[in-house]
Order: sequence, then C-alpha cells, then structure tokens
Amino acid sequence: MRSAYAVHDLRAAAQRRLPRAIFDFFDGGAEDEITLAANRTAFQRQQFLPRVLKDVSQIDTRTALFGQSSSMPMAIAPTGAVGYGFAGGDVAIAKAAAAAGIPYTLSTTATASIERIADVSQGRLWFQAYILKDKAFLARLIERARVAEYEALMITVDLPVGGKRERDQRNDFSVPFRFTPKNVLDFAQKPAWCWQMLRHGMPVMENLIGLDEKAKSAASMASSVGRNYDPAFDWAALQQIRDLWPRKLILKGVMHPDDADRACSLGCDALVVSNHGGRQLDGAVATLDALPGVVQAAADRIPVWMDGGVRRGQDIVKALALGAGGVLIGRATLFGAVSDGERGARRALEIMQTELVRTMQLCGARQLKDITPDLLVSQRASR
Repeated sequence: MRSAYAVHDLRAAAQRRLPRAIFDFFDGGAEDEITLAANRTAFQRQQFLPRVLKDVSQIDTRTALFGQSSSMPMAIAPTGAVGYGFAGGDVAIAKAAAAAGIPYTLSTTATASIERIADVSQGRLWFQAYILKDKAFLARLIERARVAEYEALMITVDLPVGGKRERDQRNDFSVPFRFTPKNVLDFAQKPAWCWQMLRHGMPVMENLIGLDEKAKSAASMASSVGRNYDPAFDWAALQQIRDLWPRKLILKGVMHPDDADRACSLGCDALVVSNHGGRQLDGAVATLDALPGVVQAAADRIPVWMDGGVRRGQDIVKALALGAGGVLIGRATLFGAVSDGERGARRALEIMQTELVRTMQLCGARQLKDITPDLLVSQRASR
C-alpha cells in the first residue's frame, strides 16, 4: 500500500486483484456513464486562485457536524456489497473511518449487519436506508439502528428504480447471479480472489436476511431488495420517518434547489447533494455543479454535503469553496478495501488527508473557514 500514492493507484490495484465483472460492478456507472465522468470533470473545471504569504505552518482540518468534532470534513458514503470484493470489507472500512476520526455510513446492502458494525467500530456511525415496499421490514431496520446507537439515519431518495448498468450486463454479472462460461473464465483468472471467496464463503447481505424468505444467497437477497424498492415513496412518507426517528436525519440524493428547500422545511438535519455516483440516472448534472443551487436554497438552515467524483484532497477544498460543509467518499475507500482490506482503506484516507492539508497550504488556507469562493475560478469563466 505504500506504493499507492493516489486514489487512482488504489483503483489500479483493485483492478489487478478483482475479476473484471466484480471490478466493473464497483467502478461502473449507468448507460453511457456520462454522469460518472461528469462528476470528475466538474472538479477539473474548477481552478485555484491561491493566496500567498500566509502562515500555513499549522493546518487545522477539523470540523463540527451535529455537535461533534471530526478530524476532516469528510464521511464514508454508503457502499453496498463490499464483501464481493474483499471478505470483511465493510468492517475494514468502518474500522479505518474510526481510526481516522470521521463518520462511517453503513449501507442497507452491506455484507455486515447493523449490529456487527456497531460491535467492531469505536467511531461515529450512520445508517443508510433504502426505501423498501415492505414497510414493516424497513421499520425493523431503522429500529435496529436506533437500538445499536447509530447517530444518524440517512435516507437515499434518488433510487426509485435501479439504473441500467451496461458493464454488468456485458460481463454476465446479474442479480440473481448465474454462472456462465464468460464469468467463470473471468473468475478463474483471479485465483487470489477465488481462494478468498472459497475460504470465507460467498458474502451475505446480512441486513436483508428475512426480506425474502426464499432468498438464501447474497445475490438473491440483492435481487429481493431491487424488486422491493418503493417508487411510490414521497414527501408524506418521508415525514412519517422524520416523525418516528428521534435522532439526526440526513437526506441523500438531493439535486434540485426546490427539493432542498422542502427538505429543510420538513425537518431534515442535513442534505447530501448526490447523483448516486453516476450509477442511476445517466445524464444527470454533476454534483459539484448542482451544489451551489442547493446551498443557496438551504440558506444556512442545515448543513449541505456532497458526494460523487471525490478522488483528491483538492476536490474537498473545491467542494468547500462552493459552499459544502464536507464531502462523502465512496469509491476511494472502496478501492482501498477491495485491494487490501483495512490497510487499503486506511491508506485511502491517509492519501486524502495529506492531499487536503497540502492543498490548503498551497492555497493559503490555515483553517476550513479560510476556504472561500474567491479561491476558485471556473475554467469556463476564465476563457
């Protein structure tokens, strides 16, 4: 891991270790992957206009969220099915987040249960809930998170139906999973991954046990949750969750300013500007481009964070300069974990932290409050 100097090095390591179908499942986006690429190019369009002759010998990256301090303006985004890439991958990322002093968000489709993550992690925990048609099952998930003392509930609202992920289709990677000559040959070319899967057994999406009594494998459980997304979920249903959940409520997947305004009025405690990492609606605007409108609509009533395309410490600085309170990262720690478990996840966070500090120093920002809009020039505006 010491030879990984950037997140893209961890991505390359993951690509070397994993079968193509598994890597593409983590790495890919929907349809033509326009939005997947746009999330990155949006950061590249923003250029720094640094300040100089500032004392940047000491940099403070700490921030406060929900009344508690975090070492960086960063949290782990919910990433499902990590165990397909590395046995115990969810636990590895949770432990790395706790060691780094940032919150960890457990996905509904994780391969570790709400309770297991609470047992092994000493850090701040958030639980991300997909909205299921089976409301009794959803209510039990939320209650389990409450009993396990999760600090916040994150509701993902940009997934009324699943996106069309053509890499998976071309790789014969389907849910429920089926063996084909193509993917069997693919798996056989990665013996280290195969040995780990054989040694530990195929992962189980532990939070979904019982959703479909006929579902026994991880693949069939994932199929069950896919069939059970509730496209009828609306503001009234969100209000019911707000009324029942006693702690912080985060709404993830907000892109439109009008939705941001309504979420604030409803009583949400934070927003995450997100297009699901480009994995759902292809052609959606990049999250960095949508961020300023949501920040303006929120009007300092609640924190606004963002995710999508964050691969560098400088990306965090750019997001903060455009009004974000912080960022969620998903693929960065995911690539690290599926490369080398907890050590890989820790390396991802170490890279992001050192790049954040260096970028702040080079921009003349000693504290996060020094990261202001005048540090950026849009490439389009500079032409």
